[in-house]
Amino acid sequence: MPIRNRFAELHEEITAWRRDFHAHPELQFDVHRTAGVVADKLREFGCDEVVEGIGQTGVVGIIRGKQDGGRCVGLRADMDALPILENTGVEYASQTPGKMHACGHDGHTSMLLGAAKYLAETRNFAGTVAVIFQPAEEGGGGGREMVKDGMMDRFGIDEVYGMHNWPSLPAGEFSIRPGPFFAGTAEFTIIVKGVGGHAAKPHLSTDPTVAAAHVVTALQTIASRVTNPVEQIVVSVTSFETASTAYNVIPPSVELRGTVRALKDDVRDRAEERFKEIVEHTAKAFGCEAELEYVRNYPVMANSETETEYAIEAARKVSGDCRTSPFIMGGEDFSYMLLERPGAYILVGNGEGPDVHTPEYNFNDEAIPYGCSWFVEMAESRLQVE
Repeated sequence: MPIRNRFAELHEEITAWRRDFHAHPELQFDVHRTAGVVADKLREFGCDEVVEGIGQTGVVGIIRGKQDGGRCVGLRADMDALPILENTGVEYASQTPGKMHACGHDGHTSMLLGAAKYLAETRNFAGTVAVIFQPAEEGGGGGREMVKDGMMDRFGIDEVYGMHNWPSLPAGEFSIRPGPFFAGTAEFTIIVKGVGGHAAKPHLSTDPTVAAAHVVTALQTIASRVTNPVEQIVVSVTSFETASTAYNVIPPSVELRGTVRALKDDVRDRAEERFKEIVEHTAKAFGCEAELEYVRNYPVMANSETETEYAIEAARKVSGDCRTSPFIMGGEDFSYMLLERPGAYILVGNGEGPDVHTPEYNFNDEAIPYGCSWFVEMAESRLQVE
């Protein structure tokens, strides 16, 4: 079955919702306006139950089918934006400088709302659908907080599915892979401490800049010499700051920040162990000390094998095919939901254009009918009416 005809009829309306969300971006858990609009629309659609405040500001809508199948399928979308100054030039651009829907969560929310409207109208399934609108995907761990709040047990969710738009994938096409898909992430802060002084007399100082530069270089051996070459890992130092702004002053300390990402937990464990050894001993070799804060964030996001096949079948019914995705080294906190329940996460094409997390990115509204149709297909195929 291709995209549902109903979504061709609703396309303009859903696009208007999406552009309203785009114009009013909110960050992490502070998505009160967005969550309020979502809850109001779910009630307007006739959802049997609408619960706000799950995981601080998350919203869950419950839709019961025409038959009681005894099972519940969860469908999830994220609602938060990013702290980015928008540079798209569209007429519905962000009205809040420094905040922008640069990852398409406005589109995800709108597509799931469209699916909820359809499911509440038709109820052509046996059992229950829980539509899950999550805050704080961008670094806040909103998925973790909704799970900690008891969402899965409270609503009896048996399996859960999510979707993300993907630039460079043709609009409306789908891509997925079973098993590990998105990387587990960690963030680090390193402070290398030495003795500052005059740049013309380096022998009277203990230069933390040189030590920190060697730390940056040595950390790259985690990928090139510590990890099996067939495994995926990224070690990126993304910030190098000193206390000095003068040309002739050796600073007393240097701060490094960055991220480590891998697709297997044992690789993450070994990387963290080696990371700490490299930082400590490299700094010491230059007469400096190092303080390290290493924080694991999102777990590896791994799709369940069987549920991935269900997602592929639904995608093929909607668009005719489903590609095998490469591994993604970005993090995704849908991982917390997949640790609790079987399920799968799929990519829907956003077409050619700027990548996510850039000031020029914009969600492609042409993807809306495909995303809505996939959500509905997942619900109806997993909760078939006898």
